[in-house]
Amino acid sequence: MAMIFGCNLVAAIIPLLVSRFIHRLSCLLSPLVTGSVIVLIGISLIRVSICDWGGGLGAADFGAPSNLGLGALPLAVIVIMNCSRSPWIRLSGIITGIAAGSVAAWLTGSFHPHFAPGGPLLTLPVPFRFGLDFTLSLFIPVALVSFISIIEAAGDLTANCVLSQQPLTGPEFEQRMKGGILGDGISCLLAAIFSTFPRTTFAQNNGVIQMTRVASRYAGFRIGGIFIVPGLFPEFSHLLEQLPGPVLGGATLVMFGHVIAAGIRVMNREPIDSRGMLIIAIAFGVGLGIEAQPDIIKQLPAFARTLMQNAVTSGGLLAIILNIILPKPANRMDVNTHLLNSDNTRSHGENIADRP
Repeated sequence: MAMIFGCNLVAAIIPLLVSRFIHRLSCLLSPLVTGSVIVLIGISLIRVSICDWGGGLGAADFGAPSNLGLGALPLAVIVIMNCSRSPWIRLSGIITGIAAGSVAAWLTGSFHPHFAPGGPLLTLPVPFRFGLDFTLSLFIPVALVSFISIIEAAGDLTANCVLSQQPLTGPEFEQRMKGGILGDGISCLLAAIFSTFPRTTFAQNNGVIQMTRVASRYAGFRIGGIFIVPGLFPEFSHLLEQLPGPVLGGATLVMFGHVIAAGIRVMNREPIDSRGMLIIAIAFGVGLGIEAQPDIIKQLPAFARTLMQNAVTSGGLLAIILNIILPKPANRMDVNTHLLNSDNTRSHGENIADRP
């Protein structure tokens, strides 16, 4: 454990450094590339959601009608509540759906909430509880994963800008991107110090923004403060861990689907010609193909397997490489000009990003 957290501590320096010059990588992170990464993230998450809906990986009753029914209930509640004209009803759709599904699971006997006997009521975080150690052989794959997480975070942050009606070009976008990557680095640093695993920007939150239409950072500040309080009470976390998988699967399916939709929206901000179609086809084909048949790379070196083992990393890296090496048509509109014109001509709706 000391070795793991020591390597995570050093790896947290990577996003801290990359955040300072992430804006210089804009040529690598075009809307086509980031949109493709966002879509791949959403598709990968859908698989997790469906697995939870069925009852969880390896469950004896996987796919049982009772599990499918429990997952369908929060999904139906979310859809019905989002049909309302009241913003407050729409805002509470997710939490209401999860609560309704949990009550139904309790009534049917598949959910038995309980507290750990003899567990502490209150605990305080202790820095370096397991000590601190470091080894280069373990650090290399951890550093690689850290770099891959930066690529994923760039896609998530771009989608966040789209959903919160913020610009996708210019100094403001660069500052948001740099701040997001920097925030990931700081959170990973604190996580290693307090003996937990790295934090990363998560695409599910974009799905929540899409559904609730709330992207205010003030809401984030308050929720962060709320999390600190129950984080001091282990029994609260223990209770959350017991929430039925089918209920969470049905609720998260909607949010993950919104992530895919956001990725498609980002891709469409750049004209998709034959070159763009080729990039999308290869990135999706290889990425989703490897995720469907992971044994195809089992004879590659460990470094290559770590790099290519899921759709986001393999497809995202291929999209970046192809975007660099494939020549652009001579008559193609400059991407930055297209994005700028697109931002200037879109409707000027209410700015929801900083609404208290």
